[in-house]
Amino acid sequence: MSSKKYILTVMLLCFCLMSFSQNAKNKIKAHIALGVNSPSSGGFVETFEAKPINFPTVNLGVQYMFKEQFGAKFDFGFNRFSNSDDTPEFKDNYTRLNIQFVYDATPLGFLPPRLGLVGHAGPGYTFLKPLGIYSDNNVSFLNLMAGIEVHYGLSETISVFTDISYIYGLSKDFDPITDGYGSFNGNLATITFGISFSLSGCYYCD
Repeated sequence: MSSKKYILTVMLLCFCLMSFSQNAKNKIKAHIALGVNSPSSGGFVETFEAKPINFPTVNLGVQYMFKEQFGAKFDFGFNRFSNSDDTPEFKDNYTRLNIQFVYDATPLGFLPPRLGLVGHAGPGYTFLKPLGIYSDNNVSFLNLMAGIEVHYGLSETISVFTDISYIYGLSKDFDPITDGYGSFNGNLATITFGISFSLSGCYYCD
């Protein structure tokens, strides 16, 4: 495909997506959140240990609702954690990509006005990048993620929320053990606070 045809195809696709989102009345939402993370001690080799609470955790996502209560989202997460006291010095960048099923319990009507409750779960892939002297010990592995979001509606199209999530690493043991120096292949818990806003109207607003 020539560059002109490629550009034209991309422009046409963008136009179609924009037209669809304008007519789809809040089936599409964007999420932006910031918070902290806590890696499991079992993800490190002996003598290495991370701080129990680490900053930052950054989550970005786009959510599409097939129905009022059921949907899916694609999200990106960046986490950084570093060594605790009395362990070898290290720092890791933990990046993940996930596709998750979404269930919105808000329409069930058991919550006070303006409050919403959303569950999410699904598979993904983790990229672990150690920094400093252990930068060669990169690992990547599949993960399973699940979490609960509590939303508070500020308007028909915007809500603030808290998300508590757990990311389970489907990884192998380090072999040889030196591959695990400064690296991580375990599970990660996160707590974030963010904002959710509609990209396509307000039919399903929080």
